[in-house]
Amino acid sequence: MNSLTVRRWIRLEYATGFILCLFLYLYAGYPVTLFFLLLLVPDISMFGYLFNKKIGAFIYNLGHNLIIPFLLLIVTMTGGLSIAFVCIWLAHICMDRSLGFGLKYGHSFKETHMQKTF
Repeated sequence: MNSLTVRRWIRLEYATGFILCLFLYLYAGYPVTLFFLLLLVPDISMFGYLFNKKIGAFIYNLGHNLIIPFLLLIVTMTGGLSIAFVCIWLAHICMDRSLGFGLKYGHSFKETHMQKTF
């Protein structure tokens, strides 16, 4: 009867994170069109796969981990960076993970931490 598996809970959490990032972005007064135009910019990190799978996974994971945007969030609090940039980056990560995409392993583009944790 329990239709909310752990996987679904985690995806729901990330979907909620995406909505929160969008809300904060809009609350700060930035245009919604710019949000959606820039939402896929972190996927530029996929170009690392042009070298090989191991380098590709490393570069992709740099663009899709939560550590860097969270650290940049601290910088925004000191006035050193626009919160728009961080909201879009975090929204992208949350969107990806809510769809089941995650950090990559060095041997396969399709295999992610989202599949391994369940």
